[in-house]
Amino acid sequence: QVQLVESGGGLVQPGGSLRLTCAASGLTFSAYVMSWYRQAPGKERELVAAHSTTGGGTNYLDSVKGRFTISRDNAKNTVYLQMNNLKPEDTAVYYCNAEMWQLDYWGQGTRITVSS
Repeated sequence: QVQLVESGGGLVQPGGSLRLTCAASGLTFSAYVMSWYRQAPGKERELVAAHSTTGGGTNYLDSVKGRFTISRDNAKNTVYLQMNNLKPEDTAVYYCNAEMWQLDYWGQGTRITVSS
């Protein structure tokens, strides 16, 4: 049974930082592209950052480039999202995703609220 468990969300002031963690189990972690998505109230879910399986390739939503960093530790079956200089528009529920070919798994989400 595949499980993706996110943690690290919460309330933070504008300009602050948070690190999200997604712990995966029940899958061959290194074989999956790991991504973070987010969904703000009234908006569609969007891809925030993705980390490839090999070579360390990453890609980011334009609005988070230079502020967010995705990383993975295949030995720990964990993917991280370091978020710096957070803005109110980053407020959303953040979801961890694991994808390989037609296999696609989601975590339950962790809420981030950026507000003063």
